[in-house]
Amino acid sequence: MSAIIDKAVEKLSARLSGGFDGIAKFVLEGEGAIMLDANGVRAADEEADVTLTASVATFQAILEGNLNPASAFMTGKLSVDGAMGVAMKLGSALS
Repeated sequence: MSAIIDKAVEKLSARLSGGFDGIAKFVLEGEGAIMLDANGVRAADEEADVTLTASVATFQAILEGNLNPASAFMTGKLSVDGAMGVAMKLGSALS
């Protein structure tokens, strides 16, 4: 597991301390995947209701609050595959 994934899990866990209502997966290109669900946040690559894919730089900008998830999606920096409603809930939680 990469240090980037470990750090991202730590940051997301702090933001979503009560877990997430849905099953989402973030894929960080070239690094791995992070799962978010009712059990919390963990490094894993499992089935999800929605998969969000981004570069490490885009993901870090979203986590740091420098890039709005909706803007990242609209500009093609973040791709979404699956349930858009779950992605929107996650976007709200990250903003």
